[in-house]
Amino acid sequence: MIFLYILGIVLAILIILVLVAPKHYDVQRSVYIDRPVAEVYNYLKSVKNQDHWSPWKKKDPGMHQEFVGTDGTVGFVSKWDSDHKQVGAGQQEITALAENERVDTHITFLKPFKSESDGYLLTKPEGQGTKVTWGFTGTHTVPMNVMMLFFNMDKAVGKDFEEGLADLKQLLEQNP
Repeated sequence: MIFLYILGIVLAILIILVLVAPKHYDVQRSVYIDRPVAEVYNYLKSVKNQDHWSPWKKKDPGMHQEFVGTDGTVGFVSKWDSDHKQVGAGQQEITALAENERVDTHITFLKPFKSESDGYLLTKPEGQGTKVTWGFTGTHTVPMNVMMLFFNMDKAVGKDFEEGLADLKQLLEQNP
């Protein structure tokens, strides 16, 4: 009988955790780049250019990559596969482009765990330059949402976004 009480309490705690755990996420970071918005946007809409500033490419420069379609257009797909645990495997597809405003992508992660997110790069004129916002958003499924109670995605991924944006800024400002 004690076992049933303990089991009931454990199940009640699990149900409460599932109900209160975050189900949606939106991680983003921004940087100011001293370049015109059209120049920055044209660079960002090419997914292959991410190889020059992506923190994950720096973690595994030798990762296997495949590209399908015409880069910088809706439907272009970039696939990657890496044994590095922070890089994993997956693909990114351009889903929408708004000239000089945004690049939207759908990202499918295959390993180290399966998940899907929607990525975005926003460009906005600011003074003589451009404010770039890099982010991604999605929904956690059960039990992943419960695990997010113990893992700060904003802090973990945000750090990578900050590093990538700093490299992007340096790259674009030093190469007119």
